[in-house]
Amino acid sequence: MSADYSFFEPDEELAIQSFLQDGWRRFVIAERDALTEVKDRLFAWAREELSLADCDRDRFFDHTQDFLPVARLNDFRLALIGRLNADPAMRPLIYRLAKRPLDWLVGNELAMQRALNLSVQLPGDDSSLLPLHSDVWSGNSPYEVVFWLPLVDCRRTKSMYLLPRAANDAVMGDFQRYAKLSSEAFFEEIKSKLVWLDASFGQAVIFSHSLIHGNRINEEPHARWTLNVRFKSLLSPYGTKELGESFMPISIRPATRIGYAYRKPSC
Repeated sequence: MSADYSFFEPDEELAIQSFLQDGWRRFVIAERDALTEVKDRLFAWAREELSLADCDRDRFFDHTQDFLPVARLNDFRLALIGRLNADPAMRPLIYRLAKRPLDWLVGNELAMQRALNLSVQLPGDDSSLLPLHSDVWSGNSPYEVVFWLPLVDCRRTKSMYLLPRAANDAVMGDFQRYAKLSSEAFFEEIKSKLVWLDASFGQAVIFSHSLIHGNRINEEPHARWTLNVRFKSLLSPYGTKELGESFMPISIRPATRIGYAYRKPSC
């Protein structure tokens, strides 16, 4: 009988193998109180920005189009992004939501993207589209992952899509075939292989942003609200988005701190 000498616990090993195979992993958020706090803070800021009086929180998030015209959407979203990034509690809260799967899939010495990003996509709105792309094409490190956090139930076109790892590798290996296509033609060529990251409120996804991904016009009756932020192992290679300017260290362990500070004695 052969013994199991894995360094990982069974649940961790399952998550690792799933991520290696697919390039993404959906999980249930354990820190439900922290998730509620994030959503409550965004709701409070949204009410202030829109001068809303009495309003049900969940109705606002699902039916944002009833309170916000498309013409004001981008300014509204940028205002909330400004508040998100100015609030010192937000980054630690968001990290708490993803901590365990990040530990398993990336490591426990991490750098976090400085800029927290918010997507608000109203039904039928074509002003918030993200054509299919890989973030590595624009200078990001392939060692990064994206933590994608739905603040509402996200299904079908209200969600986002990505190309799983095996299909992604095949496309990248034959990219000359696709290189001259328009974004829409490229989408049509590979859409049968895409996976939609359906997730309910209380779930989230971590994915490698080296995978081709994007979104479409939201054809569902409810608005989409999602947060996303990149994480990477602190000591892994950086792309053009470097530590200090684009990333901040958030979990440096004592041995690494001592190692960074060590200086050989001079003779």
